[in-house]
Amino acid sequence: MPTSEAAAALAQGRCGDPFALLGLHAEDGRWVLRSFQPGAQRVYAQADDGGEIALRRCGDDGLFVARLARPCRYTLRIVWPQGEQHTADPYAFGPLLDAADLRAFADGLHPQLGRVLGAQAMRIDSVDGVRFAVWAPNARRVSVVGDFNGWDGRRHPMRLRVEAGVWELFVPGLAPGTVYKYEVLGPHGLLPLKADPVALRCEVPPRNASVVDDTPPFAWTDAAWMEQRARRQAVDAPLSIYELHASSWSRPDGRSLRWDELATRLLPHVRALGFTHIELLPVSAHPFGGSWGYQPLGLYAPHAPLGTPAELQAFVDACHAQQIGVIVDWVPAHFPSDAHGLAHFDGTALYEHADPREGFHQDWNTLIYNFGRREVCAYLIGSALHWLEQFHIDGLRVDAVASMLYRDYSRRDGEWVPNHLGGRENFEAIAFLRRFNEAVHAHYPGAITIAEESTAWPGVTRAVADGGLGFSYKWNMGWMNDTLRYMARDPIHRSYAHDDLSFGLVYAFSENFILPLSHDEVVHGKRSLIGRMPGDDWQRHANLRAYYAFMWAHPGKKLLFMGGELAQEREWNHDGEIEWEALRDGAAGVERHAGVLRLVGDLNRLLRSEPALHALDAQPEGFCWVVGDDRAQSVYAFLRHGGGTAPPLLVVCNFTPVARHDYRVGVSRAGTWTELLNSDAHDYGGSGVGNGGAVRTRPHASHGQPQSLQLTLPPLATLILRAPEGHDDD
Repeated sequence: MPTSEAAAALAQGRCGDPFALLGLHAEDGRWVLRSFQPGAQRVYAQADDGGEIALRRCGDDGLFVARLARPCRYTLRIVWPQGEQHTADPYAFGPLLDAADLRAFADGLHPQLGRVLGAQAMRIDSVDGVRFAVWAPNARRVSVVGDFNGWDGRRHPMRLRVEAGVWELFVPGLAPGTVYKYEVLGPHGLLPLKADPVALRCEVPPRNASVVDDTPPFAWTDAAWMEQRARRQAVDAPLSIYELHASSWSRPDGRSLRWDELATRLLPHVRALGFTHIELLPVSAHPFGGSWGYQPLGLYAPHAPLGTPAELQAFVDACHAQQIGVIVDWVPAHFPSDAHGLAHFDGTALYEHADPREGFHQDWNTLIYNFGRREVCAYLIGSALHWLEQFHIDGLRVDAVASMLYRDYSRRDGEWVPNHLGGRENFEAIAFLRRFNEAVHAHYPGAITIAEESTAWPGVTRAVADGGLGFSYKWNMGWMNDTLRYMARDPIHRSYAHDDLSFGLVYAFSENFILPLSHDEVVHGKRSLIGRMPGDDWQRHANLRAYYAFMWAHPGKKLLFMGGELAQEREWNHDGEIEWEALRDGAAGVERHAGVLRLVGDLNRLLRSEPALHALDAQPEGFCWVVGDDRAQSVYAFLRHGGGTAPPLLVVCNFTPVARHDYRVGVSRAGTWTELLNSDAHDYGGSGVGNGGAVRTRPHASHGQPQSLQLTLPPLATLILRAPEGHDDD
């Protein structure tokens, strides 16, 4: 292309191969230096030997040219109307990205993708600057823009690495903290400026540019935790999760807390309550706070309003110092269609499907990742590994897995595309989830993955090698729906729904389950947990206490959303905060709210101390029904076993407001059974009806057990009793 035509292409933003023209080139036996600086008054090349050459303006478009007798290293001195700029020439640097990195990305998995793509501050040939790299294979031209070039896409067009569809450019002189976007010329024209999909930092919304990360290597102090966490998170370990939305946990003076403030205020609360883990609703960058983070656009960047990446690292380190694990919600199921985001990123359906029957979520008005593209899978899995590596996250909870597994999810006939066999299974998403789990467990063996999967898909927590999806745990949505429906009934009608509370034991050991009372159950008109309970104020609190004790005694790990620990009356509002005022002196019913708080703490401590409540959570040997058919009185009783020498526990629930005296329950071991917990105790705001702390067996067989206890069952209450030391009777 003649120089004049190339200059016109540069000036019009049509040049897709700037390195073919700009920089230093050998042409016809001579060396030609070209620099495109629209708006500049003069341009000079300063050679390393001290000489300076003035570049001649070529036309009126901003192209400057000089002929050199020999090649040399040089810098540019550019005279602008507002002053001078001294810089190395971006077009003097050769290809930047390693071919092996590009192949790994193109093949679908790069464990350090956050250090390959995006903006990386670095030194090349003794020159400090920032290397930019972005995947946009169908673009005709990509430029990096920011304040450093007046947001002029003609100034810094990038080089295309054809083998991977990745554009790259090293911009000398830029430093961490630089704000930038990409200007993309797609097949059909110029697109809105795009944020970097692999940005490690983002601006605070409503601003939406990317920021060159300036986080230095963090001095972690959690080596002991990291060495032990695989054991702490194993299926036979006590696992009790406090789920929270970081922005609305507390709002002093109406503002959200940052990570350092959360470490100071949140961790003592979680520690005092005995939770083993916290689970954060998504904390990756998202443009709309009302999405709670479930419509993310920056899967490699922490949400800026909460603090910097370094502050999040310090928060996780503080959690580990307090022996608290950190799980984050991670969202590969969908993404919003904001113009600055991933939608039609290079002018084509790149991250998403072109066909809305495959690429659009009707429920959430969002786009669906194309799991059939290896680069999309690499982008997503790279994000997951980035959180585990850079932030020492202990687990990832994958949102909306069911929507990924089924092509007809929430769609009517004719609104979805069958798979190649004519079925509804999304084979590409299944393969992606398996590869995601394999990658996490291979690179970070101590980390766990959790599926929010609301159907009966088989083998969610079975190993990939055994035909499963490979998750560590699955949320038990069926248990949650059934038991909440039961608890919402007036006790007089519960006998007609007796199986709602017990049905979960039919399949309790088919997966490694977590029992979730999550954020989804306290929004959108569903009411708070205490708000679902029937009866007067005393009965509502008694119902909730009995339900919590039943849940903590039931097989499966535990999860409770913030506010539930103090029986919050209001639904969760992401613009508000927890109902802390319910615990303040003089508040109405403060004793009952404080009692629920004490109960949750005692349940967590009991969960930790009693192997029978956790060691065999995923094995049928850990559970035995004693009374499962007393519909008329809405009473349930079961034994929990911990294996080995751990004493079994007896759990008895009375879900009516009537105290029952001399209620016979069969047990496996003779002697005195200690009453470890009574949800009706005065300390919890109850009536204090109980068994005086202990009950001795009688030599009367009952319920298939060799011994029995004559118990007083408090109204709307759950009892947990521990067997005496020794062995079960034959």
